[in-house]
Amino acid sequence: MNLHIYNTLEGQKVPFEPLDKAHVRMYVCGPTVYDRAHIGNARPIIVFDVLYRLLRRLYPRVTYVRNITDVDDKIIKAAEECGEEIGTLTERMINCFHEDIRGLDVLPPDEEPRATEHIEEMKKLIEKLLATNHAYRADGHVLFHVPSYPDYGKLSHRDREEMIAGARVEVASYKKDPADFVLWKPSTPDLPGWESPWGRGRPGWHLECSAMSQRYLGETFDIHGGGLDLVFPHHENEIAQSECAYPGKPFVRYWIHNGYLTVDGEKMSKSLGNFITIREALDQARGKGEAVRFNMLGTHYRQPADWTDAGLQGAIHIMDRLYIALRDAEDVESLSSSASPNGVLEALMDDLNTPLALRRLQRIASQLNKANSVDRKRELKNALLSSGELLGLLQKEPDDWLKGKITYEVEMEAVAAATPGLGARKTEQEEEITLGIKFALEMDAELIRGEPWINQKIAKRIEARKRKDFAAADAIRDELAEKGIILEDRPDGTTDWRRA
Repeated sequence: MNLHIYNTLEGQKVPFEPLDKAHVRMYVCGPTVYDRAHIGNARPIIVFDVLYRLLRRLYPRVTYVRNITDVDDKIIKAAEECGEEIGTLTERMINCFHEDIRGLDVLPPDEEPRATEHIEEMKKLIEKLLATNHAYRADGHVLFHVPSYPDYGKLSHRDREEMIAGARVEVASYKKDPADFVLWKPSTPDLPGWESPWGRGRPGWHLECSAMSQRYLGETFDIHGGGLDLVFPHHENEIAQSECAYPGKPFVRYWIHNGYLTVDGEKMSKSLGNFITIREALDQARGKGEAVRFNMLGTHYRQPADWTDAGLQGAIHIMDRLYIALRDAEDVESLSSSASPNGVLEALMDDLNTPLALRRLQRIASQLNKANSVDRKRELKNALLSSGELLGLLQKEPDDWLKGKITYEVEMEAVAAATPGLGARKTEQEEEITLGIKFALEMDAELIRGEPWINQKIAKRIEARKRKDFAAADAIRDELAEKGIILEDRPDGTTDWRRA
């Protein structure tokens, strides 16, 4: 069984054959840190996390690089608008990004280079392009001359004129060709900039990824990933400048792109009021990041995905059932295993077919619920855990998931520590604390106290049922249900509970 992936460069699904079977190298475009990441940004984070997990299962060593763009015109504009120093803004947004994606249960990349830490590599790349006449200086800029690269457009599968007509390409008088793009641009003293042979300035966005990927993965590497919106111009330009800087060496062998994401069938936009950050999605899921993952993975990565609250609530419900299956088998010893479980690995080997993998994951849980022998339960429990690990799911203790111990721990600690003295003008951090306070106030004080109160209510209900006072028993059940507590009744009585 071989891994097959859809290679945008070839326009078809092909077998994956790494340059070195002992070491697979993958680069994925990361965030531009001018604002909090939204759920559209979450999709490639989750998709390529699954691919990373799969590759680590298949190969002895994998190097996964995901960059951070911390110098960019969007960052400069955002800093001006909020009256904040650029370095302060980027550091705060990087911390927010890390916090948010931790909630999605993603593995950290092996390397996470920042653009501002690799300016020297970018200068050297520009020097190579100038020396071979693939780049030129004009009006304080250094630009890549697109007509000097005959294969331009091979990733998009369109000719240059068609690409330019369909995209917003900056037209400037100093360009030799409308498609030419910036490698280096001048910076005024009040803007971020570095000294160079071409004057004080800063790098172009496309140049950053070429320099950083080659620094950590070499002049040719296996996989480059990102969203479909990056095919042109970003990835097309990366190919052009990289292959011209190192003639005769292909830049990347496999290009993988995830599809677009909409919200309730519409393009996400702040003006439409449907702009959802990762943090807000986690809030909708009450901190259950695995449900956000499940919801995302329910659509094949190359297809358009639609984010809906109904889809998220359905994902939470399914994840509850999976964790209940594990909880009910807690008396069965599980063994560490990376065996190929019940077709889940097979589904992922077919171009990351996560919808099929999720269906097979649920089938394993259903079989586990019906299993009679200890040996069969052990086999299925191991298969469920091993499959979940591949998908980044079922990584919690069942009671932590079902009873809410993992939900809002950090926020509630922040509420307890920082409630006093919130000023009239709140920083973003204070705004987040305020949201935590709001969440706490929305919950009943008795519920915040947690399990002892819930268990007392269950005990009172059991006593009421023994007295055949079914009205009192039903009232307790309804009271708990209003607070999001679901009782699990069986013929021999109430066996457990979980949060809705």
